Amino acid sequence: MVDIALDPNMYYRTMSTADTLRKAAELGFDYVELSPNAEFHFWHRYPKADDDFVADLRKASQETGVKVRTLNPVFDWSSVDERERTAQVRNWRRLLVLADQLDVREITSEFSGNPNTPRECEQQWYRSIEELTPDFERYGIRLNMEAHPYDFVELHDDAYGVVRGTNLDWIGYEFCCPHAFHLSDGEGDVERMIRSSAKKLREVHVADAFNHRANDGNRYIINPPGVDARVHQHNEMGLGEVPFDRVFATLKEVGFDGVLSVCVFGWHERADDINRRMLASLREEFAA
Repeated sequence: MVDIALDPNMYYRTMSTADTLRKAAELGFDYVELSPNAEFHFWHRYPKADDDFVADLRKASQETGVKVRTLNPVFDWSSVDERERTAQVRNWRRLLVLADQLDVREITSEFSGNPNTPRECEQQWYRSIEELTPDFERYGIRLNMEAHPYDFVELHDDAYGVVRGTNLDWIGYEFCCPHAFHLSDGEGDVERMIRSSAKKLREVHVADAFNHRANDGNRYIINPPGVDARVHQHNEMGLGEVPFDRVFATLKEVGFDGVLSVCVFGWHERADDINRRMLASLREEFAA
Protein backbone atom coordinates (compact mmCIF):
# COMPACT_ATOMS: atom_id res chain seq x y z
CA MET A 1 0.00 0.00 0.00
CA VAL A 2 1.40 3.39 -1.01
CA ASP A 3 1.11 6.61 1.00
CA ILE A 4 0.00 9.57 -1.13
CA ALA A 5 1.35 12.86 0.20
CA LEU A 6 0.78 16.48 -0.81
CA ASP A 7 3.72 18.81 -1.22
CA PRO A 8 1.95 22.06 -0.24
CA ASN A 9 4.46 24.28 -2.04
CA MET A 10 1.74 26.23 -3.85
CA TYR A 11 0.13 27.24 -0.54
CA TYR A 12 3.16 28.50 1.37
CA ARG A 13 2.71 32.08 0.14
CA THR A 14 -0.83 32.37 1.51
CA MET A 15 -0.93 30.31 4.71
CA SER A 16 1.13 29.02 7.61
CA THR A 17 2.74 25.60 7.50
CA ALA A 18 0.20 24.36 10.06
CA ASP A 19 -2.62 25.58 7.85
CA THR A 20 -1.23 23.63 4.89
CA LEU A 21 -2.12 20.49 6.86
CA ARG A 22 -5.66 21.80 7.18
CA LYS A 23 -5.67 22.51 3.44
CA ALA A 24 -4.42 18.98 2.75
CA ALA A 25 -7.28 17.58 4.82
CA GLU A 26 -9.76 19.76 2.92
CA LEU A 27 -8.42 18.34 -0.37
CA GLY A 28 -8.64 14.76 0.90
CA PHE A 29 -4.98 13.97 1.60
CA ASP A 30 -3.86 11.94 4.62
CA TYR A 31 -0.19 12.94 4.38
CA VAL A 32 2.03 15.91 3.52
CA GLU A 33 5.64 16.21 2.46
CA LEU A 34 6.98 19.55 3.68
CA SER A 35 9.31 21.03 1.08
CA PRO A 36 11.43 24.17 1.69
CA ASN A 37 9.58 27.14 3.14
CA ALA A 38 10.82 30.14 5.10
CA GLU A 39 8.80 29.34 8.23
CA PHE A 40 10.35 25.89 8.70
CA HIS A 41 13.40 25.01 6.60
CA PHE A 42 14.41 27.12 3.60
CA TRP A 43 16.98 26.39 0.93
CA HIS A 44 20.47 26.18 2.49
CA ARG A 45 19.35 28.13 5.58
CA TYR A 46 19.33 27.17 9.25
CA PRO A 47 15.82 25.87 10.14
CA LYS A 48 13.69 28.59 11.73
CA ALA A 49 11.14 26.35 13.45
CA ASP A 50 10.94 26.67 17.24
CA ASP A 51 8.96 24.91 19.98
CA ASP A 52 5.83 26.95 19.23
CA PHE A 53 6.03 26.02 15.55
CA VAL A 54 6.33 22.34 16.42
CA ALA A 55 3.39 22.59 18.83
CA ASP A 56 1.21 24.31 16.20
CA LEU A 57 2.09 21.69 13.59
CA ARG A 58 1.38 18.82 15.98
CA LYS A 59 -1.95 20.43 16.91
CA ALA A 60 -2.94 20.75 13.24
CA SER A 61 -2.01 17.12 12.68
CA GLN A 62 -4.10 15.98 15.65
CA GLU A 63 -7.08 18.10 14.56
CA THR A 64 -7.07 16.93 10.95
CA GLY A 65 -5.53 13.46 11.06
CA VAL A 66 -3.03 14.58 8.40
CA LYS A 67 0.45 13.30 9.18
CA VAL A 68 3.73 14.92 8.18
CA ARG A 69 4.99 11.88 6.28
CA THR A 70 8.27 13.26 4.99
CA LEU A 71 10.40 16.39 4.87
CA ASN A 72 12.15 17.53 1.70
CA PRO A 73 14.98 19.86 2.76
CA VAL A 74 17.69 21.22 0.47
CA PHE A 75 21.02 21.93 2.18
CA ASP A 76 24.31 22.61 0.43
CA TRP A 77 26.12 19.72 2.13
CA SER A 78 28.23 18.91 -0.94
CA SER A 79 29.82 22.36 -1.09
CA VAL A 80 33.50 22.43 -2.01
CA ASP A 81 33.84 25.31 0.48
CA GLU A 82 34.52 23.43 3.70
CA ARG A 83 33.17 26.20 5.91
CA GLU A 84 29.91 26.15 3.99
CA ARG A 85 29.69 22.36 4.10
CA THR A 86 30.23 22.38 7.86
CA ALA A 87 27.49 24.98 8.31
CA GLN A 88 25.08 22.85 6.24
CA VAL A 89 25.83 19.78 8.37
CA ARG A 90 24.82 21.93 11.35
CA ASN A 91 21.57 22.77 9.54
CA TRP A 92 20.94 19.07 9.05
CA ARG A 93 21.48 18.31 12.72
CA ARG A 94 18.87 20.90 13.73
CA LEU A 95 16.42 19.57 11.15
CA LEU A 96 16.82 16.04 12.50
CA VAL A 97 15.94 17.30 15.99
CA LEU A 98 12.78 18.89 14.58
CA ALA A 99 11.91 15.80 12.54
CA ASP A 100 12.18 13.69 15.67
CA GLN A 101 9.90 16.08 17.58
CA LEU A 102 7.33 15.78 14.78
CA ASP A 103 7.74 11.98 14.64
CA VAL A 104 8.88 12.15 11.02
CA ARG A 105 10.97 9.06 10.27
CA GLU A 106 11.73 9.63 6.60
CA ILE A 107 13.40 12.52 4.82
CA THR A 108 13.96 13.00 1.08
CA SER A 109 16.68 15.36 -0.12
CA GLU A 110 19.03 16.38 -2.92
CA PHE A 111 22.79 16.02 -3.27
CA SER A 112 23.04 19.82 -3.68
CA GLY A 113 26.35 20.15 -5.45
CA ASN A 114 27.75 21.84 -8.54
CA PRO A 115 27.83 19.98 -11.89
CA ASN A 116 31.06 21.80 -12.74
CA THR A 117 32.92 20.15 -9.83
CA PRO A 118 31.34 16.68 -9.65
CA ARG A 119 34.28 14.75 -8.20
CA GLU A 120 34.96 17.26 -5.44
CA CYS A 121 31.26 17.53 -4.56
CA GLU A 122 30.90 13.77 -4.35
CA GLN A 123 33.78 13.64 -1.89
CA GLN A 124 32.15 16.35 0.22
CA TRP A 125 28.76 14.61 0.19
CA TYR A 126 30.27 11.36 1.46
CA ARG A 127 32.09 13.31 4.15
CA SER A 128 28.80 14.88 5.27
CA ILE A 129 27.13 11.46 5.33
CA GLU A 130 29.91 10.09 7.54
CA GLU A 131 29.47 12.97 9.98
CA LEU A 132 25.68 12.72 10.07
CA THR A 133 25.36 8.94 10.23
CA PRO A 134 25.30 8.86 14.08
CA ASP A 135 22.51 11.46 14.09
CA PHE A 136 20.31 9.67 11.55
CA GLU A 137 20.82 6.36 13.30
CA ARG A 138 20.19 7.78 16.78
CA TYR A 139 16.79 9.12 15.71
CA GLY A 140 15.92 6.16 13.50
CA ILE A 141 15.31 8.41 10.49
CA ARG A 142 15.69 7.13 6.93
CA LEU A 143 17.07 9.27 4.11
CA ASN A 144 16.05 9.09 0.44
CA MET A 145 18.20 10.81 -2.18
CA GLU A 146 17.21 12.22 -5.57
CA ALA A 147 19.24 13.40 -8.52
CA HIS A 148 18.33 16.93 -9.56
CA PRO A 149 18.90 19.12 -12.63
CA TYR A 150 22.03 21.22 -12.09
CA ASP A 151 23.42 19.05 -9.33
CA PHE A 152 26.80 17.32 -9.26
CA VAL A 153 24.94 14.13 -10.14
CA GLU A 154 22.07 14.56 -12.61
CA LEU A 155 21.69 11.16 -14.25
CA HIS A 156 19.78 8.28 -12.70
CA ASP A 157 22.50 5.66 -12.98
CA ASP A 158 25.14 7.92 -11.45
CA ALA A 159 22.85 8.98 -8.60
CA TYR A 160 21.84 5.45 -7.73
CA GLY A 161 25.51 4.47 -7.76
CA VAL A 162 26.34 7.22 -5.26
CA VAL A 163 23.52 6.00 -3.00
CA ARG A 164 24.66 2.38 -3.21
CA GLY A 165 28.20 3.51 -2.44
CA THR A 166 27.21 4.47 1.10
CA ASN A 167 26.45 0.82 1.86
CA LEU A 168 23.91 2.02 4.45
CA ASP A 169 20.48 0.40 4.52
CA TRP A 170 18.79 3.55 5.88
CA ILE A 171 19.76 5.52 2.76
CA GLY A 172 17.36 4.92 -0.10
CA TYR A 173 16.46 6.40 -3.48
CA GLU A 174 13.73 8.73 -4.73
CA PHE A 175 12.62 8.75 -8.37
CA CYS A 176 11.34 12.12 -9.59
CA CYS A 177 8.91 11.88 -12.52
CA PRO A 178 9.24 15.54 -13.59
CA HIS A 179 13.00 14.97 -13.77
CA ALA A 180 12.62 11.82 -15.88
CA PHE A 181 14.08 13.35 -19.02
CA HIS A 182 16.98 14.97 -17.18
CA LEU A 183 17.66 11.69 -15.37
CA SER A 184 17.91 9.88 -18.70
CA ASP A 185 19.32 12.68 -20.90
CA GLY A 186 16.14 12.69 -22.94
CA GLU A 187 15.63 8.94 -23.27
CA GLY A 188 12.69 8.75 -20.90
CA ASP A 189 13.28 5.04 -20.23
CA VAL A 190 11.32 5.11 -17.00
CA GLU A 191 10.83 1.34 -16.81
CA ARG A 192 14.56 0.67 -16.77
CA MET A 193 15.28 3.41 -14.21
CA ILE A 194 12.57 2.22 -11.82
CA ARG A 195 13.53 -1.45 -12.12
CA SER A 196 17.21 -0.74 -11.62
CA SER A 197 16.58 1.17 -8.37
CA ALA A 198 13.72 -0.95 -7.04
CA LYS A 199 15.70 -2.39 -4.11
CA LYS A 200 16.16 1.07 -2.61
CA LEU A 201 13.20 2.94 -4.11
CA ARG A 202 11.17 4.49 -1.28
CA GLU A 203 9.58 7.59 -2.77
CA VAL A 204 8.33 8.88 -6.13
CA HIS A 205 7.63 12.53 -6.89
CA VAL A 206 4.61 12.82 -9.17
CA ALA A 207 4.31 15.70 -11.63
CA ASP A 208 4.66 16.08 -15.39
CA ALA A 209 7.23 17.75 -17.66
CA PHE A 210 8.14 18.11 -21.31
CA ASN A 211 11.22 16.45 -22.79
CA HIS A 212 13.84 19.19 -23.13
CA ARG A 213 15.82 16.97 -25.56
CA ALA A 214 12.93 16.19 -27.91
CA ASN A 215 13.18 16.99 -31.62
CA ASP A 216 15.75 19.78 -32.04
CA GLY A 217 15.97 20.52 -28.33
CA ASN A 218 13.68 23.56 -28.51
CA ARG A 219 10.91 22.36 -26.21
CA TYR A 220 12.42 25.05 -24.01
CA ILE A 221 14.25 28.03 -25.47
CA ILE A 222 17.03 29.37 -23.25
CA ASN A 223 18.86 32.59 -23.95
CA PRO A 224 21.69 32.89 -24.56
CA PRO A 225 22.05 29.47 -26.19
CA GLY A 226 24.36 27.23 -24.19
CA VAL A 227 23.92 29.14 -20.92
CA ASP A 228 24.98 27.15 -17.84
CA ALA A 229 21.44 26.44 -16.57
CA ARG A 230 18.76 23.75 -16.46
CA VAL A 231 15.05 24.21 -17.10
CA HIS A 232 12.42 21.76 -15.94
CA GLN A 233 8.78 21.79 -14.87
CA HIS A 234 6.44 20.30 -12.28
CA ASN A 235 3.12 20.25 -14.15
CA GLU A 236 -0.14 18.41 -13.59
CA MET A 237 -0.20 14.94 -15.08
CA GLY A 238 -1.19 15.23 -18.73
CA LEU A 239 0.54 18.58 -19.23
CA GLY A 240 3.80 17.07 -20.37
CA GLU A 241 5.36 13.96 -21.84
CA VAL A 242 6.17 11.73 -18.86
CA PRO A 243 4.76 8.26 -19.72
CA PHE A 244 2.77 7.75 -16.53
CA ASP A 245 1.13 4.55 -17.79
CA ARG A 246 4.59 3.00 -17.95
CA VAL A 247 5.68 4.59 -14.66
CA PHE A 248 2.69 3.22 -12.75
CA ALA A 249 2.80 -0.21 -14.39
CA THR A 250 6.46 -0.60 -13.49
CA LEU A 251 5.95 0.59 -9.90
CA LYS A 252 3.28 -2.09 -9.49
CA GLU A 253 5.53 -4.67 -11.15
CA VAL A 254 8.36 -4.06 -8.65
CA GLY A 255 5.95 -3.96 -5.69
CA PHE A 256 6.54 -0.32 -4.77
CA ASP A 257 4.96 0.47 -1.39
CA GLY A 258 6.53 3.81 -0.44
CA VAL A 259 5.48 7.45 -0.75
CA LEU A 260 3.91 9.07 -3.81
CA SER A 261 4.37 12.81 -3.39
CA VAL A 262 2.15 15.12 -5.46
CA CYS A 263 4.50 17.99 -6.26
CA VAL A 264 2.97 20.28 -8.88
CA PHE A 265 4.56 23.74 -8.73
CA GLY A 266 3.83 27.11 -10.29
CA TRP A 267 0.08 26.81 -10.88
CA HIS A 268 -1.08 28.54 -7.68
CA GLU A 269 -4.28 29.96 -9.20
CA ARG A 270 -5.52 26.39 -9.88
CA ALA A 271 -3.84 24.60 -7.00
CA ASP A 272 -6.94 23.12 -5.34
CA ASP A 273 -8.38 21.66 -8.56
CA ILE A 274 -5.02 20.30 -9.69
CA ASN A 275 -4.23 18.63 -6.38
CA ARG A 276 -7.71 17.09 -6.10
CA ARG A 277 -7.41 15.64 -9.61
CA MET A 278 -3.92 14.32 -8.94
CA LEU A 279 -5.05 12.65 -5.71
CA ALA A 280 -8.08 11.07 -7.39
CA SER A 281 -5.93 9.72 -10.23
CA LEU A 282 -3.36 8.20 -7.89
CA ARG A 283 -6.01 6.64 -5.64
CA GLU A 284 -7.71 5.11 -8.63
CA GLU A 285 -4.42 3.84 -10.03
CA PHE A 286 -3.13 2.35 -6.78
CA ALA A 287 -6.45 1.68 -5.03
CA ALA A 288 -5.17 3.68 -2.06
